[in-house]
Amino acid sequence: MPPKKPLYPMRINKYLAHKQYSTRREADALIAAGKVFINGTQASLGDKVAETDVVDVRFRKKEYRYYAYNKPRGIITNVPQEGQEDIADIVDLKGVFPIGRLDKDSYGLIILTDDGRITDPLLNPEREHEKEYEVTTLADLPPDFKQKMEAGVDIGGYKTKPCRVTVLGPRQFSIALTEGKKHQIRRMCGVFGASAIHLMRTRIMNIKLAGMRAGKYRLLQGRELSAFLKALGLKG
Repeated sequence: MPPKKPLYPMRINKYLAHKQYSTRREADALIAAGKVFINGTQASLGDKVAETDVVDVRFRKKEYRYYAYNKPRGIITNVPQEGQEDIADIVDLKGVFPIGRLDKDSYGLIILTDDGRITDPLLNPEREHEKEYEVTTLADLPPDFKQKMEAGVDIGGYKTKPCRVTVLGPRQFSIALTEGKKHQIRRMCGVFGASAIHLMRTRIMNIKLAGMRAGKYRLLQGRELSAFLKALGLKG
């Protein structure tokens, strides 16, 4: 679903975020530093911009970093509790953070970056960006598993959206879906009495795990990165 048309007049920090100069917080810092001008006049915090105004940002554009990372099983993607490890504890990259989450017992692809602009366009369910997973279950899959999973199942008062399922074996399948309710795939499997014992994310949009070993990462660049950012509505 395409983003909604912005409404003017618009606060200057929201405008800069919308035009992909920065996040809103970074925009406030740019404005406070005197680097933003509206129709040739230095902007102040709280100023509003009309659609016909000329906005000039006098700074060197930040070079953001993006990595595909294969999160190992047992690593936390949110705030760790005592005795737990998160990605920052085991990855030798400074200043980046994970976008989205994989629960402790799930593993596979997650994006690491220092670009806060991609958080909403990637995670907003209205944007319907596809993610793909490979799943192994404890029990055999029933004969109607693919048909019913693809049509959507009730996971406790919520019917999941249509998805694509490929059965890979008696207890293994891949699933591509555009939403991410908490523990959604595990809950979907539970509907069929087939507990998921292995759950690996293999793809986020056009970014693939591509055989990368657990705990390793690779820099996203070139056409792969350009296509990823373009699909999010962002510039490199």
